[in-house]
Amino acid sequence: MGRLFYGAAQPPILIEDRALAHLKIVVTTKLRRNESFTLSWIHKDGEAPGRSTIWLHPSIPLRFVFDETEAPTLNRRWIEELSQTLSSTGGVCLTAEIIDPTEGGESERAGGGR
Repeated sequence: MGRLFYGAAQPPILIEDRALAHLKIVVTTKLRRNESFTLSWIHKDGEAPGRSTIWLHPSIPLRFVFDETEAPTLNRRWIEELSQTLSSTGGVCLTAEIIDPTEGGESERAGGGR
């Protein structure tokens, strides 16, 4: 389970490593352009029900911590979907991964993007 540390907020936001790796690409691209935006997600099972949103700003420290030592192979389609949500007024919303049926996936979405 990966962790996203944002500013002085404690505890960190828990996000599965694979989802966090994809989110890292989208978030750092936006922050590199010196743009602010929101990040929203649905709480995982075992947490209080609901959803959360944070405001991401280039001047606030951000750290991605992964449990896995190897970086995963990235899913371009999932990155594109996450990037498209940035264009909306709602900011980026962490969604489930889109699995390409030609890559052996039986469903369109897999868990991990909460």
